[in-house]
Amino acid sequence: MAENQSLRGVDFREGYIAVIDKPLEWTSTDVVRKIKYVLINRLGYKKIKIGHAGTLDPLATGVLLICIGKATKMVNALQSEEKEYVAELELGATTPSHDMEHPIDKRYPTEHITRELIDEALLSLTGERLQAPPIYSAKKVEGVRAYEFARAGEEVELKKALINIYEIEVLDFTMPYLKLRVRCSKGTYIRSLAYEVGEALNSGAYLRSLRRTRSGGFTAENGYKLENFLEKLNECETK
Repeated sequence: MAENQSLRGVDFREGYIAVIDKPLEWTSTDVVRKIKYVLINRLGYKKIKIGHAGTLDPLATGVLLICIGKATKMVNALQSEEKEYVAELELGATTPSHDMEHPIDKRYPTEHITRELIDEALLSLTGERLQAPPIYSAKKVEGVRAYEFARAGEEVELKKALINIYEIEVLDFTMPYLKLRVRCSKGTYIRSLAYEVGEALNSGAYLRSLRRTRSGGFTAENGYKLENFLEKLNECETK
């Protein structure tokens, strides 16, 4: 981690990329707002630009790139970099959101699932292909977020996106839990991948936990815990 690196002397207006290990249950926007508050109200930066390069769901942890000052010009390029995740799935069940945001809505048989079948399923999902976003997502349909339709009980068809899953590795398999390392392109929904794994196994699956371990060349090991980054920010000189 970057816990011991001082931020003293950094001119954030000139551009800085903060590698934050996003905490569980924080939205990506929450993290941006918290850092921006300190920059403006504690350090005296006025009208400073700040944004993140790649949203992480509240129930996910790990690498969140916060671009500050002139570094905000790099957001699109950073978002396009490949990502790496560690995901834990539960087999034999699904939820409406494909993760733990909603309770299990259906259970499926798992007695037929073997390690060989899992390897075949994962191979079939690897490579360049189209993927449908989860209905509980921020994707817009005619200007409205998809999750708004889902919450209202309305069915809506989301446009599939071209993605590339470069590699899927099984880290652990102890029925009903399956732990995977996934290396993929921008725009890949790991929640959708979990659902697809269930389908490919002629069963069901949903995402129990997700951690982004890498975004481009930035890794969680080289990042700051959010509370530590805020502490280092508060140690900086005011402008």
